[in-house]
Amino acid sequence: MTGYLTTHVLDTARGCPAQGLRIDLYRIEGEARALVKTLVTNDDGRTDEQILPADVFEVGTYELVFHAGDYLRASGQDGTSPLFLDVVPIRFGMSEQAHYHVPLLLSPYGYSTYRGS
Repeated sequence: MTGYLTTHVLDTARGCPAQGLRIDLYRIEGEARALVKTLVTNDDGRTDEQILPADVFEVGTYELVFHAGDYLRASGQDGTSPLFLDVVPIRFGMSEQAHYHVPLLLSPYGYSTYRGS
């Protein structure tokens, strides 16, 4: 099996996919953090392409940075300033050639993630 990385962002406060949310992918090596790619979620809360497709997939440590604050402001869920959640980083390891799916369940005051399928 060839490895690849995907995500799905759901707005749990509104009960819908989080459309238009910017996501940055970084590769982590020691203390160094290198930007690999920036994508934006579509109307289904997914990216139009795999975040890390099979032809460039490498095992290692990565970080997905979800720009939740921009999304929350654009969707009218910004509340008071400063926002409770603005930038949500999720650092994780990929140790084998497999499908890694890292979803984000988001609301203005909380989030959760897990290794999905």
